[in-house]
Amino acid sequence: MNIIVCIKQVPDVTEVTWDPETGSLIRKGIPSIINPNDKNAIEAALQLKERHGGEVTIISMGPSQVEEALREALGMGADRAVQLTAKQFAGSDTWATAYTLGLAVKKIRQYDLIICGKEAIDGMTAQVGPQLAEYLDIPQLTYATHIEIADTRVRVKQKLGDFNRLLEASMPALITIEREAYQPRVAPMDTILEAYGKEIPVWGPEDLSGEEDNFGLMGSPTRLRKVYTPKLKKGKVEILDGGPEEVARKLVEKLKEKYII
Repeated sequence: MNIIVCIKQVPDVTEVTWDPETGSLIRKGIPSIINPNDKNAIEAALQLKERHGGEVTIISMGPSQVEEALREALGMGADRAVQLTAKQFAGSDTWATAYTLGLAVKKIRQYDLIICGKEAIDGMTAQVGPQLAEYLDIPQLTYATHIEIADTRVRVKQKLGDFNRLLEASMPALITIEREAYQPRVAPMDTILEAYGKEIPVWGPEDLSGEEDNFGLMGSPTRLRKVYTPKLKKGKVEILDGGPEEVARKLVEKLKEKYII
C-alpha cells in the first residue's frame, strides 16, 4: 500500500503576529512546527504501513525551511519526502495550495491513500484536503477517527459532533484525520539520524507541468482584505424589575424603541 501524507509547516501560534498592511503572518524569527493535525495524519499512515506494508511519502509546500518539517516526518518513520518550494508558490490560498499538491500527487502517480490533517492551526479552514480530493476526482472521507483497510476499500469512523458514523469508499481515496485520533509517536534516535541522510527532492513549477497562472497569489481566487482585532464596546446595562410577564412586556417595549423588533 502506497500512502501520501500532505503536511504543512506552521508558525508557533503562541507567538504569531500579523502584518496589518498585508494581512499576512509575520514568520521572520518565529519558530515553526509541523501542523499538529498533520502529525496525527503521519501517525495514521505509519500504522497502516505497519499493518499492510507499503510506503509512506510526505509532501509539503512552503519556503526552504519546510525541509525541517520533512526531516522530522522522515524521522517518525516515513520512507521518502518531496519538497515543493518556489517563489511562484508564495501567497497561495487553499485552492492554489490544493492545485499545487495535486500536481505533485499526479507526478508521484502510484498511491492508494492520501491522508491529511483535518485543518491547519494557522488558518483553520479545513479546505485543502477536500479541495485536493476534488481536484484529483477521488472519494474523500473527512473527520476520521479510525481507519480500516479491506482489499481495495477503505472504511473510516467519522466524527460528527456528538455522533459517529461509518463511511466506506474504494481506493484511491483521501482521508482527513481528527486531532484526537492517532496520537503521534516519539521518533527514535536511529530513525532521526537516518532522516538527515536521506535526499529530499525539491520540485518547482517546471517540475509539476502546471499552468503558472494557477500557482501562488496569482492563482488564488480568494483575497484577505483586512486583519484586525475587534474593539470591545462597553454599554450600559439596565435591570428590568417585576414579574415574568411584566419584565417580558418591558423588554418588548425596549426592543421596539431600538427598532430591533
